[in-house]
Amino acid sequence: MMPTAQEYDVIIVGFGAAGASAAIEAADRGARVLVLDRGHGGGATAYSGGIVYAGAGTAEQQAGGHADSVENMRAYLAREVGDAVSPETLTRFCEQSPAMIEWLKAQGVEFRGGPVPPYKTSYPTDEHYLYYSGNETAFPYSEHAHPAPRGHRALAPGMRSGRVLFERLRDSALSKGVEFVPLAHVHSLIQADDGRVTGVRYTVLDPGHRHARRHRLITRATGKLGTWMPGVVSGAVRYAERLRAEASVETETRAGAVILAAGGFINNRGWVRQYAPQFLKISPLGTVGDDGTGIRLGLDAGGKTDKMGNVTAWRFLSPPSAFLEGLTVGADGRRIANEDLYGATHGDVLMREFGGTGWAIYDAATWRKIRTQITDQTQVFQRLQVWYLLTIGHKKAATIADLARKNGIDAAGLQQTVDEYNRGISSGAGDPGHKHPSLCPPLERGPFYSINISADASLFYPIPGLTLGGLVVDEDSGAVVHRDGGVIPGLYAAGRNAVGVCSNSYVSGLSISDCVFSGRRAGAHAAGGTR
Repeated sequence: MMPTAQEYDVIIVGFGAAGASAAIEAADRGARVLVLDRGHGGGATAYSGGIVYAGAGTAEQQAGGHADSVENMRAYLAREVGDAVSPETLTRFCEQSPAMIEWLKAQGVEFRGGPVPPYKTSYPTDEHYLYYSGNETAFPYSEHAHPAPRGHRALAPGMRSGRVLFERLRDSALSKGVEFVPLAHVHSLIQADDGRVTGVRYTVLDPGHRHARRHRLITRATGKLGTWMPGVVSGAVRYAERLRAEASVETETRAGAVILAAGGFINNRGWVRQYAPQFLKISPLGTVGDDGTGIRLGLDAGGKTDKMGNVTAWRFLSPPSAFLEGLTVGADGRRIANEDLYGATHGDVLMREFGGTGWAIYDAATWRKIRTQITDQTQVFQRLQVWYLLTIGHKKAATIADLARKNGIDAAGLQQTVDEYNRGISSGAGDPGHKHPSLCPPLERGPFYSINISADASLFYPIPGLTLGGLVVDEDSGAVVHRDGGVIPGLYAAGRNAVGVCSNSYVSGLSISDCVFSGRRAGAHAAGGTR
């Protein structure tokens, strides 16, 4: 529980995918590595779906007969990534993608290729471990690159993929001699007179304290639920934090370099209010440690931030895939966006352009179809939400006008949207919103149904989200850029502590991929810089 030495080559703050990748890379280069984590390790990665976004011809893609290339992957990601990183960095990310999967396999992470689900889903069943995890098949993205499945899910049943992915990385790091101290809250960096970062100051829970066992039981019992539905366990989480504070002791440790990999800031409501106020209604998706501490440490040392207003808000409609066959509208009845867009892309439009308020509208035929797809297209945890929507989480009316009145939607606006859609389908022109033709049945016969997809619709149907901005880093090394120019010597950042590949737009697996990419980059350079 406590460091065995007073000085290391590299200290890493945070032990999720980014921190673990950095630790492995640094240890492989002979560095003495210490990892400090606010919790028990894993971060948001361990509670995620365990998706790694990879392409350009991975072995898993080839096993399923799915053609992809560096150029094709880059053409797609260029629209998602924008100016978050330079074209050169994006090219390097794509070029290294197949090798990244092989590197993860070398650490013990297993993947499986083969066929993809024959329907669009936000998360596949255990029959599939490769799928279209983003906007690859949706307009306008499909106009610029050939669709290729790049969502590589770590091999594990149900929602254990994220946990297993982290455990394999953790075990690999520890087997290489990396030291790990849990329940260590880093509150400040140590800097020399010339600005070089030379260590960290932190509090760490004393394992012999009378509160230690109680704290461990509470944090483990609330971890998963606290990540996805924090409001349910907020009281227990606050109590655990009080126990941690009372049971902790102050210490400091020196190092040749420090890597910040402590996650985003979605649980810092003050910062969310300051940088992204339109996202205050979403449900924070993250651990207690996602409070911006890592970013603040970098700022205190002289760093600067960017993309802090970018938040990914997940309004997933599917599975089942028939949920995508309806129309999503705002309070004025206008169409939000083509429903087959990735949930975070659709959610971004909902939050930024419609104030986080919207509904999904269905006719009787599609409503019946949804029920027939539940068994084959959903995981057990997804069925609970589908059950809620099909039983008490919807409204029903004989006509579109009546449905509008029940929800407070502008009736004329909604009717116009439905009529324009139906005319496009019946005329052969297609959906005016450019949804894929396979998801475009006419919306004609009542009764009609609505689901409230607003950010504050229900505790049981939240819009979860996380922050994407962070510290600006040198894209060749991962070193934190100083606000006055140059870099801060001895300080690096990775994952959601740093601006990276997914800092403009998020699709499933891109954050974990960026954590591995940026973590390995920082770990390699930090270890090289300590010699």
